[in-house]
Amino acid sequence: MGLKIRAKVAYDGTDFVGFQRQAAQRGRTVQAELEAALERVCQSRVAVVGAGRTDAGVHATGQVIAFEADWRHSLEALGRALNATLPEDVAVRDLEPCDADFHPRFSAKSRTYVYTAYVSAVRQPLLRRFAWQLEQRPDVAAMNEAARRLIGSHDFAAFGSAPSGRAEETTVREVLRADWQTADDRLWFTIEANAFLFRMVRRIVMALVRVGRGEYGPDEIEDMLESRDAQRIKGLAPACGLCLVDVKY
Repeated sequence: MGLKIRAKVAYDGTDFVGFQRQAAQRGRTVQAELEAALERVCQSRVAVVGAGRTDAGVHATGQVIAFEADWRHSLEALGRALNATLPEDVAVRDLEPCDADFHPRFSAKSRTYVYTAYVSAVRQPLLRRFAWQLEQRPDVAAMNEAARRLIGSHDFAAFGSAPSGRAEETTVREVLRADWQTADDRLWFTIEANAFLFRMVRRIVMALVRVGRGEYGPDEIEDMLESRDAQRIKGLAPACGLCLVDVKY
């Protein structure tokens, strides 16, 4: 039995099909890259578990992972070896030993995502991997008024599906924070919850931006929650703007 280790992971999700390794490999996954690097460094197969199953194109600065490894040197040395082995769009930091029963996903108290957008009539190529272009400035005050309707414990079936895909799994989640901030042409939406449904954040962002465009009123967010109808919200905000920034335990 090796040492159980937790670490934080950052990645540019643009060229990944998601964090989780796929049964039928359809492209690169962050989990597979981490496991390949660990196998090379530790000279044995190592299974990695993550806190969040980020979707294709979604980024992270604060993903949390755990794994068991036979490693007889310092954790600082392991971190250096992994970062020398990992591809340039993935990096690990803050390696530390953890309890045997620690699970990055099930032990988590909350997760925080930040969604980034910018306002510009002309696309900005240097932002295209990490932000959604909005051609006109939305009404941020209306968006924040609508976002306040999300705080608390609600059934978010209208905004996402259970990650497992099982219909009987609860779609109730508790949102602790949901607000927009702006600076010049940039907009950031921060949302913290005990857990998230599949594509929940991107569907929320799309609904709130439509509030900001005047397509919905802020009160309609409550109607969407009560309806539990996933057909009420058309489309998703692009994955490029979404980043997992923190997991609390």
